[in-house]
Amino acid sequence: MDALPIAVLARKLGRSAALLIVLALFTGFLVAGAMTKQFDAEPHALLAAHLNAFLGAFWMLGVAWSLPLLRLSAKSQQALCWLTIVSNYANWFLTGLKGILKVVGVTATSDPKNNLIYAALSVFVVLPSLAAGLLWLWGFRTTAENP
Repeated sequence: MDALPIAVLARKLGRSAALLIVLALFTGFLVAGAMTKQFDAEPHALLAAHLNAFLGAFWMLGVAWSLPLLRLSAKSQQALCWLTIVSNYANWFLTGLKGILKVVGVTATSDPKNNLIYAALSVFVVLPSLAAGLLWLWGFRTTAENP
């Protein structure tokens, strides 16, 4: 895989953030429907998905803005880009899904639906988010030559 220029990565993050904002706005309709009992879902989880999408979009915009400031190789920048996009979209989707399935999804239980959400959140949200956050922080490191 060839390394992409910073401007291409920043545009990809910006476009992904814009789409996630739109998805957040549409998720607001689901929140309203669940809160008014127009359909059967857990409204607080849907509200969390709504807010996760907004916060994830802002995180992606922050990464896009900071790419030129990072001391990362081109491949590490691509990895940061994809880890951030995948984890934030998964966070929005899986949190919304857990609201529709009415499961907590934060620990393993005897409920298979809960356990599926728990495993998916761990694999697609928690681990990539941690990796992205640590990689982003590492990119801001300073050296004696470059404070």
